[in-house]
Amino acid sequence: MKNRTLAIIKPDAVRAGHSGKILDRIIQENFTILGLKQTWMSLEKAQGFYEVHMGKPFFEELTIFMSSGPCILLALEKESAIDAWREVIGATDPQKADAGTIREEFANNMGENAVHGSDSVENGAKEIEFFFSNSE
Repeated sequence: MKNRTLAIIKPDAVRAGHSGKILDRIIQENFTILGLKQTWMSLEKAQGFYEVHMGKPFFEELTIFMSSGPCILLALEKESAIDAWREVIGATDPQKADAGTIREEFANNMGENAVHGSDSVENGAKEIEFFFSNSE
């Protein structure tokens, strides 16, 4: 069944010039790009997006990082998009990511791990709605 996931090329990957390679990988993996835009999140926007992690030890560091520079937001669609995208990006910790995954190739560490992917169909829909209007 086709579903949707939010993908974010995070500030570390944009800063390092990896956006084109990551976008090419998305295309190679046959995802349909329904929406794409570059933004520089405010700290408040990052805090709103990651509010599920509020109170956790990494929340402040994460939200400061996500508001530290431009990122690229993508609404992706594909058969089993959530699982497919998570397989392509690899484990959160790049040291544990499988060879050939985006995080193994482009991530710096667990905090600056190049990309985001939704963890469920429900969160995919919610996260896409957080950043994209229906007309986008």
